[in-house]
Amino acid sequence: MGVTTKKGETRIFLEEGRFVIYGYEKDGKIEDKVKLVLLGPERKEYFLIPLRDGKKLMVPAKPETKEVLKDGRVVTV
Repeated sequence: MGVTTKKGETRIFLEEGRFVIYGYEKDGKIEDKVKLVLLGPERKEYFLIPLRDGKKLMVPAKPETKEVLKDGRVVTV
């Protein structure tokens, strides 16, 4: 059971979870690169790279660790 879109596709729920978004800083400057970590039943990581037209390219990233930064502290998830 799902929701039918205007294009006639049925949108179905696959999974839910939590996420973390990281920014990167180098030499005191914040870079445009952003990392999205999906913390559902299966952990997935992606780099979000800005394109010239304002869209973002989502590229799979190799998982680094099971730790995240939360409120300035490193927390294991």
